[in-house]
Amino acid sequence: MIRLNKYISNAGICSRREADKLISAGKIKVNNIIQSELGTKIHQNDVVTYNGKVLKTEKHQYILINKPKNCITSVKDTHNRKTVMDIIEGACSERIYPVGRLDRDTTGLLLMTNDGELTKRLTHPSSGVKKKYVIQLENSIHPDCLKEMLSGINLEDGQIKYDEVKYGRQQTDRTQLIVTLHSGKNRVIRRTMEYFDKTLLHLDRIEFAGIQKADLVRNKWRFLSYKEIGFLKMTKSR
Repeated sequence: MIRLNKYISNAGICSRREADKLISAGKIKVNNIIQSELGTKIHQNDVVTYNGKVLKTEKHQYILINKPKNCITSVKDTHNRKTVMDIIEGACSERIYPVGRLDRDTTGLLLMTNDGELTKRLTHPSSGVKKKYVIQLENSIHPDCLKEMLSGINLEDGQIKYDEVKYGRQQTDRTQLIVTLHSGKNRVIRRTMEYFDKTLLHLDRIEFAGIQKADLVRNKWRFLSYKEIGFLKMTKSR
């Protein structure tokens, strides 16, 4: 027996919470009968349908890629540009999707999975998932700017505070920063550098939700370890 909302989530449709909404709205059928009662348990061989489509549970896959520059964080691209799906081609039979996104010019770690519930948890603002980046600038940046990033700067869509900011390369290279933040605002680092009138040459994500790049080279991928998957599943919304 398995809870209906978990079955729907395992089918890669949505998170358990969103599955409950579908069930309450009477949009889910079990063996051709509308099932609107929350907490319902079903057998694995029961036929579950949503919008007339039979849902099938999939094995959850968790893949980490080191995204190169000029690669689109998208399942497909209408302009025939390289996407993250090209990097993982043939990695697994299940359809997996990016968790969040990285700009075309941003490199580094990107998690891909078909675990809808985990994706929802990691991308929700309340989760406070931390991300670490290496920023390479054209010119040096003053220490006062670093202090301001920590205390808070006001961008057009609100204030942003960085969790940690330090210089790179033994703390002596003022053209390189290593920053940690949990904001999910769009292009926040690039806009931060624009705020300080600094030219950003390169942006590389080296850590996501505690998962580190280690020896994963650019344009390559690997499966997450059981330990890493367990660590991610312990992430809770605040």
